[in-house]
Amino acid sequence: MKKINITSVVLLIYLIVMSVIGWPGNKPNPDWTQYFLIIGLTLGVILLLRFVQIKRFKSREKLRNERGLSKN
Repeated sequence: MKKINITSVVLLIYLIVMSVIGWPGNKPNPDWTQYFLIIGLTLGVILLLRFVQIKRFKSREKLRNERGLSKN
């Protein structure tokens, strides 16, 4: 499960860095709605990816346990 945590943390750090780089504060008329919408959607995708990774990990473990029990 550590690999899932590392992936999630790296993606969150990437999101923070990209948010700082794309900060629209020095534009004459910044579009704050679009800025925060993109950040929110990206955060949602990261959380969805984490959910899918955890689900895959659990199903793999279950399959391994079933195979291990059937061999004995």
